[in-house]
Amino acid sequence: MAMLIIAAVAFVGTHFLLSHPLRAGVVHAIGEQGFTALYSVVAFATLGWMVAAYLAAPTTEPHWVAGDLTWAIATAVMLLASILLAGSLVKNPAFPTLGAPLSEPGPARGVYAITRHPMMWSFAIWGLAHIAVYPVDKNIAVAIAIVVLALVGSRLQDAKKERAQPDVWPAWERRTSFIPFAAVIAGRAQIGSLGPFATIAGTLLWLGTTWAHLPLAGWAAGIWRWM
Repeated sequence: MAMLIIAAVAFVGTHFLLSHPLRAGVVHAIGEQGFTALYSVVAFATLGWMVAAYLAAPTTEPHWVAGDLTWAIATAVMLLASILLAGSLVKNPAFPTLGAPLSEPGPARGVYAITRHPMMWSFAIWGLAHIAVYPVDKNIAVAIAIVVLALVGSRLQDAKKERAQPDVWPAWERRTSFIPFAAVIAGRAQIGSLGPFATIAGTLLWLGTTWAHLPLAGWAAGIWRWM
């Protein structure tokens, strides 16, 4: 467990360091492409370390028993997470523009009406759902690392975008919300249609990944738990 915690801290910490305080200096030294290569190598190396440490860590007794109600809620929120993830791959204003001129995003629609960080929230929901249904120490450690990386990372991303795009990002923030559904409740955004790609691809992703739990992890998840 000690090695897993160290690996998890390294995974999260290197993401934050390279994305924020060290980024400008590293880009100045080795260029954007060099930075991207370095970031990718460090990310995959620390992720691999964390996975290896997870597999080597003992499986402790669960801190509580996850009943059918807990599983049903986790299954439903994982469908939402899958739709958020799929929807985030289309017209995401948070993605790098690769030198293209910045333009103000249009009205928040679909998953962006739910939250301006649909990808990050999909990871956070994944972590929270997995803590709920599999509350053993090593799983909690990895899930907390993912949740912290997603939620703190998206907040730091907002701050960086505000500095880089002062005429664009603050206006986008006013039309959207960090907390899911907060802008909809406040009347600043309307979900409308989530879009066919987000809905179909997200549902297929949800069905596929939950089905894969049985052959990969040895126990059924999602709707397959009751089938």
